[in-house]
Amino acid sequence: MSPMKILIRFAAIGLLNFVSPASAQSGPLPLEKIKLPAGFSIELWAEVPNARELAVGKNGTVFAGSMSEGKVYAITETDGKRQVRTIAEGLTLPIGVAFKDGALYVSAVNRILRFDDIEGKLDQPGKPVVVSDIYPAEKHHGGKFIAFGPDGLLYAPVGAPCNICEPPPETFALISRMKPDGTGHEVYAQGVRNTVGFDWHPETKELWFTDNGRDWMGDNLPPDELNRAPRKGMHFGYPYCHGSDIPDPKFGAKRDCSKTTPPEAKFEPHVAALGMRFYTGKMFPKEYQNNIFVAEHGSWNRRNKIGYRVKLVRLKNSKVVKQEVFAEGWLENENAWGRPVDVLVMPDGALLVSDDFAGAIYRISYKKP
Repeated sequence: MSPMKILIRFAAIGLLNFVSPASAQSGPLPLEKIKLPAGFSIELWAEVPNARELAVGKNGTVFAGSMSEGKVYAITETDGKRQVRTIAEGLTLPIGVAFKDGALYVSAVNRILRFDDIEGKLDQPGKPVVVSDIYPAEKHHGGKFIAFGPDGLLYAPVGAPCNICEPPPETFALISRMKPDGTGHEVYAQGVRNTVGFDWHPETKELWFTDNGRDWMGDNLPPDELNRAPRKGMHFGYPYCHGSDIPDPKFGAKRDCSKTTPPEAKFEPHVAALGMRFYTGKMFPKEYQNNIFVAEHGSWNRRNKIGYRVKLVRLKNSKVVKQEVFAEGWLENENAWGRPVDVLVMPDGALLVSDDFAGAIYRISYKKP
């Protein structure tokens, strides 16, 4: 079988992101190569295999999901020393973690699990409660970033079970929401190919989310997206339209792109925009307040690699006015030693960045030069 056929086969079954963290880097991580704006610094905060989505508990415990490991981790800090615990294992793609009312919620493809009073039971979490098991069991784009909105509801996406197809619109390519006990499930947004990061504007309370564009339309099409969903019932184009006005070669004739919701911003094609958060901390300069940090995981099938960095998206009156690179250096001469996945604003205002390839969580802090 040719290398290209092997690549296509792996893509079809969704294995291309299952890269062993051990293959990323041997020895100390070369963090001195990361470029940041003046006054910012980065450090290795914790070693966490295949770290994906991050969440922070009431007592400051940081939780991390994973993909290839099937584990969920908890990181605590005492007197400047951090301890990494495995609090769950043997799960299927437990990418997503969210914290509410003392409980940790974990996504595992078709299930949402809940570990009650988790910060008081880190050494013996016990068996989780199954909050919901109504989601599809397909693993292709089956990993779920999850988060609680300002309405108190748990939001969970369902990605398209393919690169490009026309799946049942009430089952796939959507963002759903439910009450914390799993009841009241409903579809919030449709036409979303695969979002692996979302957050709510601190002032308007509107939902913003990243979305990964389809593959195999060439190196330069289509763009990844940053979308805004201020209300229920909006359609964001997939599989008919990509970006704001790019009809899909196979399905584009079925829908007028002008009748779908265009993105608020377009990222470069194949950067794999994943986790995103509004910056709400006090440590960084005021100019960062209420702007968006986006983790670009990096391309996997583009001739010249792109992404592998953290972007800053600046807003004014809820409109995107500028994009700029905030942190880069994980990609050197087509070789990557790290791949950012998620970003998390900590109580002290520092920014954590997870890296599933290097098996790391970084801490980015600021001190006035």
